[in-house]
Amino acid sequence: MASSVHGGSRKARRRRLEPSLALCLCFANPGNAGDLLLPLACDVGRTCFIQNYVDIDDGPSATDYMCGTLTYDGHNGVDFRIPSNGPQQNPVAVLAAAGGKVLRVRDGLVDRPVKGDRRDAVSGQECGNGVVIEHAGNRETQYCHMAKGSILVKSGDTIRAGQALGSVGMSGLTEYPHLHFVLRREGKVIDPFGGIPRAGFCERSAENEWTEDVRARLAYVPRVVLNHGFSTEAITNELIEDGVAAQRQPTANAEALVAYVRTIGLKAGDSHTLAMRDPDGKVIAENRPAAIARNQAQTILFAGKKRSDRNWPRGTYTGTYTVDRSGETVLQHRFQLDLQ
Repeated sequence: MASSVHGGSRKARRRRLEPSLALCLCFANPGNAGDLLLPLACDVGRTCFIQNYVDIDDGPSATDYMCGTLTYDGHNGVDFRIPSNGPQQNPVAVLAAAGGKVLRVRDGLVDRPVKGDRRDAVSGQECGNGVVIEHAGNRETQYCHMAKGSILVKSGDTIRAGQALGSVGMSGLTEYPHLHFVLRREGKVIDPFGGIPRAGFCERSAENEWTEDVRARLAYVPRVVLNHGFSTEAITNELIEDGVAAQRQPTANAEALVAYVRTIGLKAGDSHTLAMRDPDGKVIAENRPAAIARNQAQTILFAGKKRSDRNWPRGTYTGTYTVDRSGETVLQHRFQLDLQ
């Protein structure tokens, strides 16, 4: 089972691969294009999102296939992220993107987020629990960070496109639950959105490995709201990731009312604002921080107010999140809370 590496240069990535586990990739032709299915049983844009694409820049910079910022240096796959850890109790299935033969399987690694001080603990096992499949057309797909004990296939199995392989987890080198999906051909990483990674091609590359339906569902979105809601306290990444924030729904006598969003893909120079309005439409809390100083993988913003001596008025409260760039609104998201 080969390991995917999340971070660092490609040169560093090669150093960290275990020679005994490295993939044998010796294929010769481009194969059939446009046949890959979505490798996750999810509703794109609602229950799963693309956090990172393949880095097509061979240098120290990082660029996704649309010349955007949704990647990082040396990233060799597509990260399909689910909004929180909650699905650990309601598993999200990982699916075979195409039919083929299972080459390698690894299971048994623990599901837990890896912070910077624990990276060495997963050295050589960055992919975590996963599956490698050989396909017609001289391609291989790799599925990483799957949940411990969830893998349903074994080496040598012949599988069909769309067959369940296991479920999303947090094994290996990851800080959040997601599927790291890698496509390879002729020993090289292939960007399923644009062929062989190479700088300067971006959307001009005509190659696409997804089916027409899947490609439409995976239309590029440069910024997206991953989580939103109302809670009773200041919000942290841990509260969202563990599902606690979503469980603490405010009531009319809550000590505080807090609206929050967690966003993917904000860019340097973006300005964002979160406003919370009461049932009469009056702004009762607003957070308008300084403009984003550098590109952000994810950003949390919340706005809240403490309750007065009286209960909160019953009715519908609204959160409005807005991202502006150069005087133009590039993202707006509204969400509501009904207090009865």
